[in-house]
Amino acid sequence: MIEKKIEKDLERVVLVGVKTPQVSMQQVKDYLDELAFLAETAGAETVAVSTQNLQVPDSRTYVGTGKLNEIREYLEENEIETVIFDDELSPSQQKNLEQALDAKVLDRTLLILDIFASRARTAHAKTQVELAQYQYLLPRLTRMWTHLDRQKGGIGMRGTGEKQIETDRRIILERIALLKEELKHIDRQMNTQRQNRGKLVRVALVGYTNVGKSTLMNALSKSNVFAENKLFATLDTTVRKVVVGNLPFLMADTVGFIRKLPTNLIESFKSTLDEVREADLLLHVVDISHPAFEQQIEVVDKTIHELDEREKPTVIIFNKVDAFSYTPKDEDDLTPKNRENFSLEDLKQSWMAKGRKCVFISAREKMNFEELRKTVYEEVKKIHVQRFPYNDFLYEEYDEQGEE
Repeated sequence: MIEKKIEKDLERVVLVGVKTPQVSMQQVKDYLDELAFLAETAGAETVAVSTQNLQVPDSRTYVGTGKLNEIREYLEENEIETVIFDDELSPSQQKNLEQALDAKVLDRTLLILDIFASRARTAHAKTQVELAQYQYLLPRLTRMWTHLDRQKGGIGMRGTGEKQIETDRRIILERIALLKEELKHIDRQMNTQRQNRGKLVRVALVGYTNVGKSTLMNALSKSNVFAENKLFATLDTTVRKVVVGNLPFLMADTVGFIRKLPTNLIESFKSTLDEVREADLLLHVVDISHPAFEQQIEVVDKTIHELDEREKPTVIIFNKVDAFSYTPKDEDDLTPKNRENFSLEDLKQSWMAKGRKCVFISAREKMNFEELRKTVYEEVKKIHVQRFPYNDFLYEEYDEQGEE
C-alpha cells in the first residue's frame, strides 16, 4: 500500500489495480497514475494505491481475500469511504466488494462516466452521456435493491404484480430507446450541418486525452475553445474555419481517447467521432513529455482503425516539447539506452526514420509553429488540388520571378 499526502475537503479515495503476467509493472504504474489523474479530475484525492500480482483478477472480488482484508483494515483505520478499481467490474464483483469493504466501490468506467457527465455542455453530449450511464446501470440494478417485494395488489389490482426491480428495468429500457431516437435525430441535424459546410477540406485533431488538442486549435484558429490541464476537458466537437496562407480549410477539435475506454462509451460517442470518420486529413497530437506516449499513440491508432478502416493521410504532431525531459547516460555506461535516456533529438531521428510525417512543437509556447503551418499547408494543398483542380485558392502565390 503506497500512501500519498492529501489536501482537506476533497473526497479521499484508495486506488486498486491488479498486475497480470501479460502486463509489466511499469504499465500497471502508468495505468494507476492515469486513474489518479481521472480521480483528481472528478474531484477526489488519492490517499493510497494498492496492487496485487495475480494470474487473472478474482471473479468474485477482483483481488484475493488477503488483499481484500488489508484494504478493509486500511479504510477503517483512515476513515476512507471510497475505493476505485482500475478495471470495469462485473455487477457481482461490485456487489461482493461493497459488502466486504462496507464502502463505496467505483470502477474505471463509472469514474469516466462521472467526468463525462460533469463536462457535457451541449444537448448532444448530454444525451450521449445519459445513454452510456443507463447502459452501464441496467445490469447493475439488482445490487441497488435489497427489497424485491412485489408491488401492492388489492381490489382492481389483481395479478402476480411486478417486482420493483422489474419496474425500474422497464423504465430504463424505455429511456434507452428514447435516447437512441434522440441521438438519431441529432445525428441527422449534424449530418446536414456537415453537408452545408461547402467545398472545404476537413481536418480533424485527434489524440489521447490531455495532450493539448484544444490549445493547438486555439493557436491555429485564433478561437477560444475551452482548454484545461484535466482529462476530458473537451467533450463537444468544435469546428472552426482556419486559413493558412491562401488556403482555407475546416478544423475539428474532437474528444480525446483513453486506455480501457468502455465499449458502450465508444458506441455512444461514435456520432461525435463522425468528424474523424469524415475528415480528409488527421492531425494526431501526441504529448511527447509523457513517459508512455508511444503506448498512447497505439491506443489512438487502434481506436481510429475501429471507427474507420480506411487509411487516411495523417500528420503526427509531437506537442509539449517545452516540458520534455530525459536522463543522459554516463559516458562510461555501456548498457543499452532505456526510454528515459533518449534525448529529443534522438526521438526526432527515430520517428523521422519510420517514414511517418511528423512535427515537433509546443502549442502553449508556439514553438516551431512556422514548420507546423507549412506542413499542414502542404498536406491540405495536396487534397485541395485533387478535389478542386480548377484552382479555388483565396489568391494566387507567385515566386520572386513572378511565376505561379
